[in-house]
Parts: sequence; C-alpha cells; structure tokens
Amino acid sequence: MSRIRSRGNRDTEVALARLLRAHGVTGWRRQGEIRNAECGVRNLVRAGSRRLLRVKVDFVFRRERVAVFVDGCFWHGCPLHSPPARWLRKSSMPGRGNLRRGAKARRTGKAFWREKLAANWSRDRAVNRALRRAGWGVVRIWEHTLRWATKDAQNAARLVRRIQRALG
Repeated sequence: MSRIRSRGNRDTEVALARLLRAHGVTGWRRQGEIRNAECGVRNLVRAGSRRLLRVKVDFVFRRERVAVFVDGCFWHGCPLHSPPARWLRKSSMPGRGNLRRGAKARRTGKAFWREKLAANWSRDRAVNRALRRAGWGVVRIWEHTLRWATKDAQNAARLVRRIQRALG
C-alpha cells in the first residue's frame, strides 16, 4: 500500500475545473509541474528532500505565473476540519498483541500521524516560499471552501474573484 501513489483528489479538482470554465477563466492546465529551473528550489535540497525539485501543482497558469493548489482538509491541516485533538483521538488501532492469551493490546498511530501531518504542513510552507521567491503567485484553496462554492453561487463568485485577483 505504501507504494501506491495518488494523483490528487480528482473530485475537488474536477469541481474547480468546472467552476473555472463556468466563469470563463482560461489559460490553466491541470496537474502541472513546475521544475527546478523555473522556481529556484535548489536551496531546499539541503534538507535532503529531492522531492521539492519538481513541484506538482493542481492548476498552473503559466503565462501569469500563478499556481493554484486544492488542499484536502485532513491532509493539509484545515483549522476548521482537522484539529489535532480530533484526529489524535481517532488514531488508535488494534494492536498485534498475543491473541492466545486474550490480551487486547492497543497500538496507537499518534506519533506517526503527528509526524506525517507536520511534514505535509512544512512542505506546503516550503513550496509556497520557494514559488513566491521565484516570482510565482500561490493560491491555496481548502476542500471545504470548494465544496461551499459548488453549492452556492455567491461563494463560487467569491472564489473565482480570489483566483482572478492572483492572475492580475
């Protein structure tokens, strides 16, 4: 399972693509990639993370040099929907205790999830910093904001205006 790599959250990306098309916003590409030569991420390699040499972006406006990310509430630490107290409370799972004795040992994944989500947050900050230093505009959209925008025209217009402001 650890070797299976996802290509993003398709539902949210498709919803944003529909929204952009409906409001006449053009010039974007989905699942774009900004390479080292374009964004100057060389300084981040010092930490040993070669993954940051190529930044995968959900929506890229190359001519305007704007990167749009659609962040999932859980994975990227939404302040409304992913408070640490909630996911730490749910992170215990059955252990690998000695079943012959009937022991019900519990093993928790709290340390794992704390490290995993902290790494996601720090990577997001590092990518934002690197792209902005290289002259790119960065827009991050929460999953719940996009969900609200698909249900209400006023929220949709507000979200599209935010993207258009970034485009200049």
